[in-house]
Amino acid sequence: MSSANDLFGPATAAHEPLAERLRPATVADVVGQQHLLAPGKPLSLAIASQQPHSMILWGPPGVGKTTLARLLTRAFDCEFIALSAVFSGVKDIRAAMEQAEHIAARGRRAMLFVDEVHRFNKAQQDAFLPYVESGLVTFIGATTENPSFEVNAALLSRAQVYVLKPLSSDELAILADRAQQRCYPALHLAPGAVDMLVGYADGDARRLLNLIEQAVNAAQADGRDTLDAEFLESALSLNARRFDKGGDAFYDQISALHKSVRGSSPDGALYWFTRMLDGGADPRYLARRIVRMAWEDIGLADPRAMQICNDAAATYERLGSPEGELALAQAVIYLAVAPKSNAGYMAYNNARALVGRDKSREVPVHLRNAPTRLMKELGYGHDYRYAHDEPDAYAAGETYLPDGLLGTRFYHPTPRGLEGKIAEKLRHLAELDAAWHEVQGRK
Repeated sequence: MSSANDLFGPATAAHEPLAERLRPATVADVVGQQHLLAPGKPLSLAIASQQPHSMILWGPPGVGKTTLARLLTRAFDCEFIALSAVFSGVKDIRAAMEQAEHIAARGRRAMLFVDEVHRFNKAQQDAFLPYVESGLVTFIGATTENPSFEVNAALLSRAQVYVLKPLSSDELAILADRAQQRCYPALHLAPGAVDMLVGYADGDARRLLNLIEQAVNAAQADGRDTLDAEFLESALSLNARRFDKGGDAFYDQISALHKSVRGSSPDGALYWFTRMLDGGADPRYLARRIVRMAWEDIGLADPRAMQICNDAAATYERLGSPEGELALAQAVIYLAVAPKSNAGYMAYNNARALVGRDKSREVPVHLRNAPTRLMKELGYGHDYRYAHDEPDAYAAGETYLPDGLLGTRFYHPTPRGLEGKIAEKLRHLAELDAAWHEVQGRK
């Protein structure tokens, strides 16, 4: 078996993190982001023009935002100034601007890179504006959060947003091969091992390289020169996929779950539900969202859906994880296959919208409460027709909306599920109203 030095490379290099040893030296070395870097694509064209511009690099962790900022600085022949919004304040911003002024005095251009720019508050982000506008610095901000929400509009308007994507499985496999060839040439990565590492890296290049480095250290301790899936399973803590409980990945997956239910795809809904559980989502949060879906997208087309979802939430509270998650999963399946209606949801929203913009209309006199003699003398409740005393328990022709809103309709039931029967009943009642008005017209 190979010696430790043969297998794991020179001792001097072993202390440097693998991600640093493999950091690309040129834009051409970058793995991934070809939608921005390939010939004819935005950043490739910008480099060819040699006209640097301010930008926001938005993407999940480990996709090369910092690396790309450094490479762009080199490609544009600028000097690099770096700030981290986690550790920096206004004093650090001021010092960085002074450094940029010294760079400008030497006839050079400064590229200011702000990592995690979304962590700066509004005042701190505003502090960059005069320097960006004057051209003292070209600004590159990196963020994992949606810049539409987390970056000031004034700063955002002065920067081009570039969306960086998670690396594909093929791109991660290229990176794994590069790591093996350049840093661990005597180490053998079995095909199953590469697939496992790529799967758990979940589009994150840094995570992949960290996993490889951990695996190599474990192999060194075990005296082996081959990494296979069985060894990785036992040697590494392979935890959940990418899942940011407060960020875009969270809301994107909730959106996918909700839209799969609405689109009547039980398989899609179940996939996104289990993806979120796998990523660490709180099942109680999912239970609340599932109940919401029942009211929003199924509604009165199938009232059993609300009951099933409430029962599933109660089951989870009683059993906890993992047993209670089965009840939530079956509620998701039921919602997906149930008849769909957003008629109740739309009716509520329409009523809220009208009331919100309308004046305060008085209750019609015949609908008012009349508990006292004075109120009765004033006509409160006069001519009110008690529905239970009418044929079919329906007071045909009676009105229940304020003056000026007669004939307004908020609720338009669909022909699906129970709402089909509700629609039939409402049509019958409308016919009774029309017949009553016809009779009254002849009197």
